[in-house]
Amino acid sequence: MLYGSAFLQKPAAPNYGLIINYEDLNGFMSVIYGMDWSKGLTLVLHTPGGVTNATESIVAYLRSKFTSFEVIVPAFAMSAGTMISLASDRVVMGRQSQLGPIDPQIPTSSGGSVSARAVVEQFDRAKAEVLADVEAAHIWAPIVQSLGPAFLQEAENALAYSENMVSNWLSKWMLQSLTTAVDDGARIAQHFNDASKHKSHGRRIDRDEASAQGVIIENLEASQSLQEAVLTAYHLMTILFEQGPTTKILWSSHGRSWMKNQGPLPAS
Repeated sequence: MLYGSAFLQKPAAPNYGLIINYEDLNGFMSVIYGMDWSKGLTLVLHTPGGVTNATESIVAYLRSKFTSFEVIVPAFAMSAGTMISLASDRVVMGRQSQLGPIDPQIPTSSGGSVSARAVVEQFDRAKAEVLADVEAAHIWAPIVQSLGPAFLQEAENALAYSENMVSNWLSKWMLQSLTTAVDDGARIAQHFNDASKHKSHGRRIDRDEASAQGVIIENLEASQSLQEAVLTAYHLMTILFEQGPTTKILWSSHGRSWMKNQGPLPAS
């Protein structure tokens, strides 16, 4: 099965139509209809990420249907895409493939978003500087007030939710054969959730780094036929996105598909 987003080809399209969202569950339900679930699922995944809660629902659904589950990343499976990858039994990556950090992004009143980890670290910094010098309170007061009283708690909750969920997925599935599955799952999830280390939510985490952390990685180049099939599907998908209105596609090997199309964008 292929899940792809046109986030590279149509960056000006509405973001919700490009990211993993709740509507995608309908797509997965439609596309896997009629498949032999006992054979397991191979998901070719290309996405910038998306809504964490929607990702949880999608993983729960796929895992309830298929006896085994592997993810192939031809290019990008970032953020929530990385979370789906870490919920699989193994991840197949090429030299060019990349995962990314899973630290949650918190919406702000201005319409943008900030890293939940950055929010927590900013509050910690404010607390430390005010305790060291009470005069610093005059500098920090307007900054902290602008965030609102519950913003810190929301950020802490989001970080714990994301990390604990991925940790549980890892220990339950990918690492289940290990006696250290729980500890290893927690350590891997913490690494991917550590924005202090990664510095950017879009940072590239390649297969060597993922493997070094304990993620079960297979090299796409190990099978020439598989590599050619995956990259052919990926390039055909990009042509579809470039030459038509499609912004997202789900397609299965037994011929079922689900697509989202974007109407003409307003002139800039």
